[in-house]
Amino acid sequence: MSAPFLTEDSTGLDDLSVWPASTARLSQGHLSVGGVSLAGLADRFGTPAYVLDEDEIRARCRIYRAAFPQADVVYAAKAFLSRAMARWIAEEGLGLDVCSAGELELAHAAGFPPERMVLHGNAKTPRDIETALRLGVGRIVVDSPSEIARIAALAGSAGRQKVMVRVVPGVSAGGHEKIRTGTDGQKFGLSLTDGSAQHAIARVLGQAQLELTGLHCHIGSQITDVKPYLVAVRRMVGLMARVRESHGVTFPELDLGGGHGVAYRPGESGLDLTALARRLTAELSESCAAAALPVPRLVIEPGRAIAAPAGVALYRVLAVKHAGPKTFVAVDGGMSDNPRPALYGARYAPRLVGRPAGAESIMATVVGRHCEAGDVLASDVLLPGGVRPGDLLAVPVAGAYQVSMASAYNLVGRPPVVAVHEGTARLLIRRETQEDFRRRDIGA
Repeated sequence: MSAPFLTEDSTGLDDLSVWPASTARLSQGHLSVGGVSLAGLADRFGTPAYVLDEDEIRARCRIYRAAFPQADVVYAAKAFLSRAMARWIAEEGLGLDVCSAGELELAHAAGFPPERMVLHGNAKTPRDIETALRLGVGRIVVDSPSEIARIAALAGSAGRQKVMVRVVPGVSAGGHEKIRTGTDGQKFGLSLTDGSAQHAIARVLGQAQLELTGLHCHIGSQITDVKPYLVAVRRMVGLMARVRESHGVTFPELDLGGGHGVAYRPGESGLDLTALARRLTAELSESCAAAALPVPRLVIEPGRAIAAPAGVALYRVLAVKHAGPKTFVAVDGGMSDNPRPALYGARYAPRLVGRPAGAESIMATVVGRHCEAGDVLASDVLLPGGVRPGDLLAVPVAGAYQVSMASAYNLVGRPPVVAVHEGTARLLIRRETQEDFRRRDIGA
């Protein structure tokens, strides 16, 4: 027996709380973002496609700067990076966290000031380090003992590179076990509990080519509770106090990473930024006072919290299949442009664009076009009962870790990214084509 139909009004399908602030309802169930119709964007640029609201990006940068006026806010480029994004971030006064020579070079080509960049990575290649030194990156975060001598050697006798040491503070936080990075036994950082962090700090202090400006930690991603950050602060300040006792030095900076969670579906909660700023600042001041330490300048590295809510993914429905009690809605994208559901069990709230409010709804699973049973974009979501091939499906909160993690699986091609701003749309990243694949494949 099939499930009963539900009306849109009774299920909250018309809830736009997780959409960009510029989202507006148009006639016949259509939507616009940044003053541009989503249906018009799909017709103009094709699908799958990613829409990025420039004003939402800029507004979120300003919210962070207002919440942390005495801190350095550094955008995590791994969430999403393009030349336009680098320019927006620079113009809003943020720094940039990069994880490879590729990200670094792209941002530099866009004119981003290298002294406002921080280079991360648990396994930096020689090219990563050489590029950072050549361009004059502001900070390099040391993630393993072997990097210390390597950076010093590449800096040369006349060089002096500012670095930080990444510490694992033993704090478990994050929306999924695969994105919890503050506990021992994983690939990032140097442990506080086994003495690795202290040993690395001593080695860095012994290198004339390196200037240790402070400590860094990143406890996880998609964190929605303030408390783990407060625990991390106390443990990091405790380490700073021990370093002063052992080496007589204090650090001017403390980088607490990012991982700030956002709501992906209506009714979910993101991290309360106001509460985070207030309680984090207070905890840092109190912990430093108790340890008789000067309060270091705080650095935070939001990525998802800036990019994710500004993005919308657009897909066309290719097929609707009823398999027993389940209804599958297959679209023209999938895990090649959004691997997050397969990797982390991420949940989304897709919406059918161009269907009037009040349409009857059914429970469905939105799947991709790829040859994997795990190619599922959204499980057990409510869609209008008359969903059919050719319909336009839009997925909000799609601005982070989707395009940046996209692959060439099945040689489908990565989607374009389109920026919207005050009623205009422009292409930021073009669609990957079959010609791109042919040009790379030179072995015939």
